[in-house]
Amino acid sequence: MIDLQDAQLCVGGRPWLTHVDARIAPGEFVAILGPNGAGKTTLLRAIAGLHPLGGGTILLDGRRVGEYGPSDRARRVAFVTGDELLLDALSARDVVAIGRFPHHQWWEWQSRANDADAVAHALAAVGMERFADRLFSTLSSGERQRIWIALGLAQDTPILLLDEPTSHLDVRVSHEILGLLRGLARSGKSVVCALHDFNEAAAYADRIGLIGEGTLLALDEPDALFAGPLLERVYGVAMETIRLAGGHLRIFARDADGASDAELKPSERRYRAPNP
Repeated sequence: MIDLQDAQLCVGGRPWLTHVDARIAPGEFVAILGPNGAGKTTLLRAIAGLHPLGGGTILLDGRRVGEYGPSDRARRVAFVTGDELLLDALSARDVVAIGRFPHHQWWEWQSRANDADAVAHALAAVGMERFADRLFSTLSSGERQRIWIALGLAQDTPILLLDEPTSHLDVRVSHEILGLLRGLARSGKSVVCALHDFNEAAAYADRIGLIGEGTLLALDEPDALFAGPLLERVYGVAMETIRLAGGHLRIFARDADGASDAELKPSERRYRAPNP
């Protein structure tokens, strides 16, 4: 269980997010939406114990996140991001193997048999087995993104936090990764990821959190969130929500003249909603 109680986060000594209250249960896939700079990454880092609280409380299974030691916390929470380490001299397999470090005592330098199995399964889950021996520096941005996700999978934690896991990925791979994450949630993990794509969030998340105006404005099921006015208020753009014949929600931004992407010819659309 992830439990945020009146959490407050500061950036550069200034309040950035205040009065954040949320509970995320095991088995839930929660997507976090919000404009650039709203605080999505900061919130994920705080849940992972990597950003200090300015006030309030974050509990992981009833225990304050700051009370966990680094190793204990790393066995409980995996935070997947692609911009913190320079690993270009390592192979893709070695980068994924970093996720196994929390499962060793500090004096244990040798890998175990289950480490190799966990790394192999993680690489297979993101479709990167054949790239295992490639240098990380030779991979494309999308391939690197998949390796970062594999690292988080190899860490084998009950809580998985991901910062924009579908950035740099093409449409097919994005939906494969989101389907994988939803499957992990169904197996009992708590999966929380920051996304930019409304339609990806609507298609895969059990609930969606919307950050804006310096707080978490809502944490609700997609139907309820997209039916209200909050999205337009936060993004400052008129939106239109439609439901396709298969039941999927699709969210479109409207042009200044009132036309939505749904009404434009395919060649005129600035954005095409994914179709999982």
